[in-house]
Amino acid sequence: MKRDIYQQLLKWKTSGRRKPLILRGARQVGKTYILQEFGRNEYKKVAYLNFEEDPLLDDFFQQKLDPEAILTNLSLYLGWDINTKGDLIIFDEIQASAYALNSLKYFSEQAQGYHVVAAGSLIGITLSRPTSFPVGKVNFLDMYPMNFLEFMDALGKPKLRRLIESKEDFTPFAMPFHSELIELLKRYLYIGGMPEAVKHFVETGNLSEVREIHKEIIDSYMLDFTKHAITSNIPKLRMIWNYIPVHLSRENKKFIFTAMRKSARAREYESALQWLEDAGLIYRSCQVSAAKHPLTGYMNQNAFKVFLLDVGILGAMANLSPKVLIDNTGIFNEYKGAFVENYVAQQLVSEKKLKLFYWTSEGKKAELDFLCEFDSDILPLEAKAGVSPKSKSLTSFGQQFNPAVLSRATLLNMRFDGKICNYPLYAITLFPNLYYKYKKRGKLAPD
Repeated sequence: MKRDIYQQLLKWKTSGRRKPLILRGARQVGKTYILQEFGRNEYKKVAYLNFEEDPLLDDFFQQKLDPEAILTNLSLYLGWDINTKGDLIIFDEIQASAYALNSLKYFSEQAQGYHVVAAGSLIGITLSRPTSFPVGKVNFLDMYPMNFLEFMDALGKPKLRRLIESKEDFTPFAMPFHSELIELLKRYLYIGGMPEAVKHFVETGNLSEVREIHKEIIDSYMLDFTKHAITSNIPKLRMIWNYIPVHLSRENKKFIFTAMRKSARAREYESALQWLEDAGLIYRSCQVSAAKHPLTGYMNQNAFKVFLLDVGILGAMANLSPKVLIDNTGIFNEYKGAFVENYVAQQLVSEKKLKLFYWTSEGKKAELDFLCEFDSDILPLEAKAGVSPKSKSLTSFGQQFNPAVLSRATLLNMRFDGKICNYPLYAITLFPNLYYKYKKRGKLAPD
């Protein structure tokens, strides 16, 4: 299946500052597939080495970390010569070998002609440890579950994707397209973006089996807790992981440790929460008190929301029935709109590479779902499951901070209401690009 990250891999290949590349991402988001596909299409040969499947590979890296000596041994092991002209070297699940991970420094310094890519499901956890290799010797790319645009490609709807991406103003989409895109979004909220689940749905259309795939993926995550986390954190990881759907079902989605367990204290569970974040399994959104640069300077680290990496995984953990797809808006309203909020968080992280924040007013009378920091602007974004144009929290935020524009993501079609830009949830990719296009023209409303 096509993935947007492929274009970034092409840029890396031809970059004048190319270094060994580390592709980070949670288990089963498609890292191995895309690297092997990239190698098959763009190189003569691919040296694929998986340190989990073949632990003996680690022995080649335990002597002097000399790239030429390592490659000589690996060439003998594979039965063919690895060279700089047209070959790609893939070190998969590299977190299983600290020596191989450290060797990337020497590949960067002493063997720049080779094209080396490393990937790992828990590489984020490995890199967070103080024994990691020096910063500045590798390039990084982050991979996520398929976003909604990639999902449309997979379902054979590239023209609808181009319709969204080519949008130049806030005039509404034609109703037949709007209705079809809403239906596609409903499917995405159920299926999510895990490649195996999407592929199976494309091939069979069987939603029950898609859910079985989700549960198998969840089981693999739980197994990672047991295999790779420190023993004292394992029960905490399971408790936090299983609590997340409950947390998102609450009206107030602030993550409260004592709601998970009465005796739970933040300091006791922080390392487990950080483990999940480093593994790419969750996204944390911190509360801020002001819309000022930088938002990290105004965030409250003790007040945050937790989202899952994928709405399909969320649905599986919440035992969401396929019957919600029959109702026109049922899936959007489930869990008090949690699927919509998780969906928007997922798209903002994967497409915009944003750090997530939300805002609450003094006295907590108003709460805004997302506050997004760009180069010169801090833009508010409200995400709602319905079609009501009323936005009390957004209005409250606007009155207090007077931002250049207010934005909403809803089930409404494209529209511009005074100072509020409405993006359909299926077109969240247009936020905030469309606003900036208008800003350059010196106006927001279409003629």
